[in-house]
Amino acid sequence: MFGLARVLSKLGYCSRSQAWRLINARRVRVNGAVEKNPERRVDSSRDRIEVDGQLIRAERKVYLMLNKRRGLVTTTSDEQGRATVFRCLEGCGLPFVSPVGRLDKASEGLLLFTNDTAWAAQIADPKTHLDKTYHVQVDRLAGEDFIRRLQRGAMVESEPLKVKHLSVLRHGERNSWLEVVLDEGKNRQIRRLMAALDVEVLRLIRISIGPIKLGNLAKGGFRHLTEEEVRALRRG
Repeated sequence: MFGLARVLSKLGYCSRSQAWRLINARRVRVNGAVEKNPERRVDSSRDRIEVDGQLIRAERKVYLMLNKRRGLVTTTSDEQGRATVFRCLEGCGLPFVSPVGRLDKASEGLLLFTNDTAWAAQIADPKTHLDKTYHVQVDRLAGEDFIRRLQRGAMVESEPLKVKHLSVLRHGERNSWLEVVLDEGKNRQIRRLMAALDVEVLRLIRISIGPIKLGNLAKGGFRHLTEEEVRALRRG
């Protein structure tokens, strides 16, 4: 048994914050009675849960990958009115899904979505040490000294930040592209590390999560994961 708001989220109907708003608006009934407490313990297999008179049942499990465009925020709704990643999923007839982890507004690339909360929690668990690979453009030519500094990492706000693997992909006239592999899930880890070393990130693109690769998926496009891809991420 879980709290009512959490159950609505686990059933794939909406996010937990949206469920709170629905319950507070007295739009949710449990066993025929309006329920005002978002934390009321309910059993989705026994209790009858309705929203605006609609019986809520568990949705089919959905697993997606999206090529996030720069400028979108990774949230279900934004208080500042900014465009979110859900703009890319509008009108597709999908049940409610949540992003697995996030990419900040300026970042691009691979982002996973699902309504399978257990699968998402396993991927997001820091104990899995799931490799995430990024292509990062920086504002300088990456020489050997620069690479050594990045490989050493830095202490930022009492938190050690480091990369698992780093290599140079190519040089431009005044900038370089790096491939950076992380196996930790710290907030804005690459940008914070670069800033601590006085390096500006010009572009940041996530190209893989574990065995799942972005490939040639169009910007703003999405596709369903294959059963094998879902199993591969579950194995870590």
